[in-house]
Amino acid sequence: MNQPQPSTPELLKTILEPLLVDFDYWFERSLSLLETEDITFLTKEEQSDLVKRVKEAQQEVNTAKMLFNATDGQVGVELSTMMPWHQLVRECWGVAIRWRSLASGASESAASGND
Repeated sequence: MNQPQPSTPELLKTILEPLLVDFDYWFERSLSLLETEDITFLTKEEQSDLVKRVKEAQQEVNTAKMLFNATDGQVGVELSTMMPWHQLVRECWGVAIRWRSLASGASESAASGND
């Protein structure tokens, strides 16, 4: 039983479209953290630079989504374009994990001091 192979637009719609949505989601979450919290293990310059890079990547993702939608899924995105987005998301995850860990530790220390 041979399964029919999906066409390129179907494949792009199945894989690329949700991937672009995911990038947008994670960049938005990252901005929310970076713009509302003081990340004490980053200098102000490092935090500002990370915000700038996330905003730039977010604009690139939005442009890719617009092109994808405008061409009805006929246009893909080069892997060389997406890899920096992936690396940036991983960097932001690392910052968020470390920040949560430090915030959790501070909360536990404050709670144990109130015994």
